[in-house]
Amino acid sequence: MATKDKDQEFLEIVVKALVSNPNAVNVNREVDEMGVLLTLDVDATDMGTIIGRSGATAKAIRTLLRVVGLRNSARVNLKINEPEGGKRAGASEDVDKAMEDLKL
Repeated sequence: MATKDKDQEFLEIVVKALVSNPNAVNVNREVDEMGVLLTLDVDATDMGTIIGRSGATAKAIRTLLRVVGLRNSARVNLKINEPEGGKRAGASEDVDKAMEDLKL
């Protein structure tokens, strides 16, 4: 594996310090014309910790990543993937069922 970039390494350190299952933390890094996209995967039980109340923790992490990006002349964005078996796992099925119920 190539050496980790500062933004990816920073995100891993912060997230692993916050979660209960640090071994389940996975960060992928992609670079395109829009900048750097970091994709975060965590254990389903740690999603609430990473998102925080009203998204406050996720917002703070994103703000810190932007600062790290500015110091390295890059625009850094964070995407947090919903884990398998998350609370919203059946949400799209519920919407489909509700739409079927509305069809008379």
